[in-house]
Amino acid sequence: MTIRTGQCLCGRVHYEVRGEPLRVGLCHCSDCRRESGSAFVSFAAWPRGAFSSTGDFSTYEGRSFCFACGSRLFNLTDGEAELRIGSLDMAPTDLVPTYEIWGKRREIWLPALPNREQYPEDSPASS
Repeated sequence: MTIRTGQCLCGRVHYEVRGEPLRVGLCHCSDCRRESGSAFVSFAAWPRGAFSSTGDFSTYEGRSFCFACGSRLFNLTDGEAELRIGSLDMAPTDLVPTYEIWGKRREIWLPALPNREQYPEDSPASS
């Protein structure tokens, strides 16, 4: 079974996910852009039972982050753990997005991923 680990920038929060993700995607929505300070967010979702963490983190509107360094790490629900791919310890070269959401907010200089599902707003899997 694949085990992936991740952490915040200062190392106070660590997490682990086991197995393969349910889905991998990119989001161009205004909330993700603001919280990341970037043009989009890359994420992967696992079943909630495959996730564990150590360290204290804060949560604002479902988005969890390290209270010390501010690193955005994950969104946790009863059913899923959605992780920010950039917070993984190893470069996630095997986690290739299969879809993009909120494409209507994609920067004009950023082309859509070729041969991937494109949604102008949320996808059925994200709802």
